[in-house]
Amino acid sequence: MAETALRGPVRVRFAPSPTGYLHVGGARTAIYNELLRRSLGGALILRIEDTDQARSDEAMTALIVSGLRWIGVEIDEGPHLQSERLTRHRERAGELLAAGRAYRCFCGPDAHAEARRRAEAEGRTFRYPRTCLPCAGEESDRRAASGEPWVLRLRMPEEPIRFADMVRGEVEFAPEVLDDFILLRTDGSPTYHLSVVVDDVDMEVTHVLRGEDHLSNTPKHVALFRALGELGAPPGRRADLPRFGHLPLILGPDKKRLSKRTGAASVEELRDAGILPQALYNYLALLGWSPGDDREVMDRDELVESFTVERLNASAAVFDRDKLAWLNQKYLAALPLAELRPHLEPFLAAAGLADADRGRLERAVELHRVRAADLRELAGQLAPYFAERIDYEPELCARFLADPEVPARLDALRARYAAVEPFAVEPLERELRGLAEELGVKAAALIHPLRMALSGTPAGPGVFDLVELQGRERTAAHLERFAGWLRERQRG
Repeated sequence: MAETALRGPVRVRFAPSPTGYLHVGGARTAIYNELLRRSLGGALILRIEDTDQARSDEAMTALIVSGLRWIGVEIDEGPHLQSERLTRHRERAGELLAAGRAYRCFCGPDAHAEARRRAEAEGRTFRYPRTCLPCAGEESDRRAASGEPWVLRLRMPEEPIRFADMVRGEVEFAPEVLDDFILLRTDGSPTYHLSVVVDDVDMEVTHVLRGEDHLSNTPKHVALFRALGELGAPPGRRADLPRFGHLPLILGPDKKRLSKRTGAASVEELRDAGILPQALYNYLALLGWSPGDDREVMDRDELVESFTVERLNASAAVFDRDKLAWLNQKYLAALPLAELRPHLEPFLAAAGLADADRGRLERAVELHRVRAADLRELAGQLAPYFAERIDYEPELCARFLADPEVPARLDALRARYAAVEPFAVEPLERELRGLAEELGVKAAALIHPLRMALSGTPAGPGVFDLVELQGRERTAAHLERFAGWLRERQRG
């Protein structure tokens, strides 16, 4: 872990490619950038790197933006589309060519195929041998003017490239692994490397916090930043080299790179599974970072107050669905109803409860929120409170079916509850226990079938809370129907 002693304000960016959904790895990167920006002050820029038009999708861009908004990542600038800046990228490439920091390469794609194949067979990194470097200047201009195809390459330095990584510490790349990489393709389109660095310079990015899959790109970017810096900063801009930090991979339970097979999920999939955004933000923030103590449930303000890059872990973290479910349940139980409700609404609608009485619904939520693992489960638990009829599963009712006295006990309880006043928890409990004593049975002999009659399940919140919430008429109807269902099955 690097000693960074960062100071603000900072300008950071989250720069996804719109080639797929916002997955947990990208979401975590966005969260760390937001926490860095919020802890030190500054701005978070959203830049959509859509220059690969064959793979980019406008619909995916919209989903990335909505996914960030849902999870709670606040963007200060953007989204900027990289494809709208291609003229600027080519302009800066021309400046590098004019200054001698880049050169045209007329070698075709197969010119060094044999040398590349031999290097791969020997386990070496192939380096372009600078065949076209000597023909810079007038000869290069003449060949280009004649229509000969060319690409533009950056002339890399001959010394090692070193930088202090905010996560990994000091990193060094030897010159023999540094290639004169391509800035412009034969059709004049800029490569990813050129576009990202030009945009970072123009947007005055001070810190680049991204996944470790970009680590091999960073020496190229460092060299390009320095080359552009030598040309001088654009008017009103800085040309400083940003600080880099490379976040480790997120692994699946098998300790391999997270994949669909091992539980990789997009933010949208987790939302549709009933995960709360507050819980997902909290979980991903702790998936590779620690506040320095044993806290696990931390709201946004606590995360911001505690966040420093010094505590980012350089080791890979394992995405644990069970741990996420545990944390989600904590938020489900504790969030103020006003914060919970907007996220619950789609699940209520799916359960047929969009038009349910708001007051009864909120009381049902309070009874069940501590028992549900996610929003989908919570909505399912609320459905029986508003059902005209409940479907009973014979397997769950086996012990009631085996006791011929249960229907008559339910009839007696229904008669008592028809007259109890007020229809509230304490009188309801008192009436049931009094009836049980009269019948010479334990209270459980009435409580368990009562719960099944009203909810269709053998477990749940306090049964007398359940009765009060169902109300007198609905309780009577369910008791009558369940007693009849039992008699019919027992006659069988």
